[in-house]
Amino acid sequence: MRPQSVRAAQLLASVALAAALALPAAGCKTTGDDTTGSIGSSGAPKNDAEWRGELGPLAARYQSNPGDSEAAIVYAKALRATGQRAQAVAVLQQTSMRNPHNMKLLGAYGRALADAGEYVEALDALERAHTPDNPDWRILNAQGAVLDQLGRHGEAQAHYSAALKIMPNEPSVLSNLGLSYLLEKNLKRAEFTLRRAVAQGNPSPKVRQNLALVVGLEGRYAEAEKIASADLPESEAAANVAYLRQMLSQKDALKNGGPPYVPPDPGS
Repeated sequence: MRPQSVRAAQLLASVALAAALALPAAGCKTTGDDTTGSIGSSGAPKNDAEWRGELGPLAARYQSNPGDSEAAIVYAKALRATGQRAQAVAVLQQTSMRNPHNMKLLGAYGRALADAGEYVEALDALERAHTPDNPDWRILNAQGAVLDQLGRHGEAQAHYSAALKIMPNEPSVLSNLGLSYLLEKNLKRAEFTLRRAVAQGNPSPKVRQNLALVVGLEGRYAEAEKIASADLPESEAAANVAYLRQMLSQKDALKNGGPPYVPPDPGS
């Protein structure tokens, strides 16, 4: 990673984590298979309180049979959703040792490692989570996100392109690709790609937030705030705008350090 990008990452670490893993301004933390949040029985993404309410039963199910890959995956997802990243890694590590060829489990393990900042280990797990003759677009997307974290943007973009060949116009992949261009300071291409993501219909709040950030970085603040607050209740819209302004003020504070470091999302 270039020195300027490293400085940006260090100065904005706490902001970056929030931006990558959840939309904190919306008032609840969600996590999902890609960027859209995990959907509960009501049809809405689960929030922090709902995940916490499920931790006990999920832990009991996992502990009754630590070799149950499905139980481990769901339990780890709840742990990640409630900020317990190291615990999620430990759960999936133990279960993957019992199921070394379970690709779905390896994919979850790789994402959890990426979430915890263990990028080299994450790449290793993700590479084993699918095969060249049967590629999984979700894993390609996660690999791209990890490569971007390592500053290997060209390789990351190649993975996103491969994912889009399998799943054309997938918003979660387009969103990560747009952020990859942002990390290269290619704001015009980032905006174009994120607009494609939003145009697919019913994008996640995170995708809109990423587009708003890029538009704001280009100096179109009023338009950025409009994007950040679109289709939201008044209180959430105000919180999103406040979050956007925080991100843009961090960018100004960096001076020559580059744009805010908002890493692409490996999913969950």
